Amino acid sequence: MDFLSFTGFARRLRTPLLAVPMAAIISGCATLDSFSSTDTRKDNPRTLASLSEPSNQQACYDREKEPYTPLVDAHFHPRPFGGPPIKAEKLHAMLEAQGVRFVNYFGIGQILELDSGCSYYLDCPGVTAVPSIKNDFANGLETVHYPSDNLHITLSMTFMDLAHPDDIADMIELYDREFPGMFSWSGELNVMKQALLKNNHEPATIESINQWGPFMAVLRERGIPVTFHSDLGNDANPTEFLPLMKHILETYPDNKIVWAHMGLSKELGNMDPARHVDILSGLLDTYPHLMLDVSWDVLYNEYHQWGDIYVPFLNEYSTRILPGTDFVAAGYKADDQYGKELEVTSRVLRALDDEAFRNIALGANYFRLMNLDYHAPNVCSADTNS
Repeated sequence: MDFLSFTGFARRLRTPLLAVPMAAIISGCATLDSFSSTDTRKDNPRTLASLSEPSNQQACYDREKEPYTPLVDAHFHPRPFGGPPIKAEKLHAMLEAQGVRFVNYFGIGQILELDSGCSYYLDCPGVTAVPSIKNDFANGLETVHYPSDNLHITLSMTFMDLAHPDDIADMIELYDREFPGMFSWSGELNVMKQALLKNNHEPATIESINQWGPFMAVLRERGIPVTFHSDLGNDANPTEFLPLMKHILETYPDNKIVWAHMGLSKELGNMDPARHVDILSGLLDTYPHLMLDVSWDVLYNEYHQWGDIYVPFLNEYSTRILPGTDFVAAGYKADDQYGKELEVTSRVLRALDDEAFRNIALGANYFRLMNLDYHAPNVCSADTNS
């Protein structure tokens, strides 16, 4: 039974898809146990070095035997909002064990006040989240001190205060001096993040977006992608903040822009999925440099009943999608937490067609976007033995 047939079957049984385990939806007749944390399918033989070989010289990717989790985590936070992180060596081992070979190191651009004693912003309403370079510098230093032969780390600048952009271009020059050639991404940058409003987050405005020209020019000239967190809206008004993203795209159409989480959030749980896909399709068709990331387990915990609409959308626009977990590496988290979040955010990948799986999960989109000299393996055909 294929994915769409299964969703139709669930409807005929008058069973809300929200009540059907996502694992069962994705795999047809699979049970939830087959996707449990005890079966992460992390026996990935693909090394970083092997991915430098041309696609036709690599063994084809057998989706029946190899992991459905991606080779790329393009949205990952190695440090928390506050408090100690997972130690670098442990973090690298954790990523490698799960088969991840490429990872974007997003700092937390708005960290909690250092004397607050808080690790997670939602636990500390009223504690200010302050735009800062601290996370980025720590990530840069740790990447130098703890190199990995089997993990490609992309460092990202996340210090930008988008509501007050005057000194951003000057600060990039500081990064150039302190970490020459090391930072090749920007973001995750918060345009509008409703969840941070209780922590005195100041959203960007149309007026402040108009002032981004100098630093967006630097990113554009260097081919540096920028990931924006910009909530689409909320339950009261699903598209309340869409004008912000539209204005960004209209003003900076030649920048490589990634819209994090497809604009979704916990504050938006009842939007019509067809309307959402229509908005995304229109923007992707209009702005060829726009990409989306499907990171964050919220997308699957809140919206997995929409699979019969979103899977065809992801297949159709598969060259414009990046995978990611949005994992935040706080030191207090259990050793298996990353694997669990990777599994949840990867479930939709198992439902994709082979071309989309190669583009998204096997890294073809990421390598092209970053102009990296790596190559996604070809997916095995039905009659291929290797």
